[in-house]
Formats: sequence, structure tokens, C-alpha cells
Amino acid sequence: MSYMNHDEPYSDEYLKDILSSVKTIAMVGASPDKTKFSYGVLRVLHETGYDMIPINPRPGLEEIRGLKVYPSLAAIDRPVDMVEVFRRPEDLYAVAEEAITIGAKVLWGQIGVVDHDAARLAEDAGLRVVMNRCPKIELFRPFWKPRLDLKI
Repeated sequence: MSYMNHDEPYSDEYLKDILSSVKTIAMVGASPDKTKFSYGVLRVLHETGYDMIPINPRPGLEEIRGLKVYPSLAAIDRPVDMVEVFRRPEDLYAVAEEAITIGAKVLWGQIGVVDHDAARLAEDAGLRVVMNRCPKIELFRPFWKPRLDLKI
């Protein structure tokens, strides 16, 4: 099997295809802190029309932006298209294993989140992988044409 070279830039087509095909995104490392980057990304993706599922194991944290928080990917009660990871790079492999277990189609590591072993594991299981990128930024790049039924 040939693997993607994740050190090379991803094609616009690859990113566009992922962002236009996924609907449900579980965000591992979602934060209720409005000053955190993950909060802003969650907000924009949610407002763009994605079904966002925040993942944070903090006891007592029940919702972020009105969205129910789950303690883990395994606790989610519906199918997930994409797992977006706001964690340290060394956490990505374990998240990849969980993403495979729940049947996700895409593993997306946020800017700075790179682990080539995790990418290979996910690709071997049939997932598409993006690392070291931010979907919020990619959504607003010129190649992107918003889905026509959504207001931005």
C-alpha cells in the first residue's frame, strides 16, 4: 500500500473533498475557554453547519456552546465522519486507534499535531488523514466554495 507523504502540501482537491463530504466532526481537546484556539475553531465549524461533538473528559463539563460534551470518542452515540485532534502530537496515535474503533472516515490533526505512525495506522484502516492543518483556515481559502445551502 502506498502512503501519503504528509510532509508535502495537500492538494486543494483532497482538502475540499474532505470538508465538503464530512458532516459530523468530533473535536478531541475541545475547550470551553473562549480564549483557546480550539473554541474558535469549534464555533466557526458549528456556525458553518457541521454537526460538532466536543470531546473533553473534564469532570462536570457538560456542554460547550450549547453542544453536549462527551468524555471520549467511544461515548458518542451516533456515527462520526471526522475526528479532529487538538492534543499534543504524542496523543495522536491513541486517538487514531479510537477513531478507527468508532468507524470515523477522517483523522485530522490540528496545526502542530503530527505523528506519521498514527497516520499510517489510520490509513491502513481506510481513513483519510490530514495533519498540521486547521479546517477553519482551509474553509476560508480561495479554492473553497461554501455549500450553497449554508449561510456563512
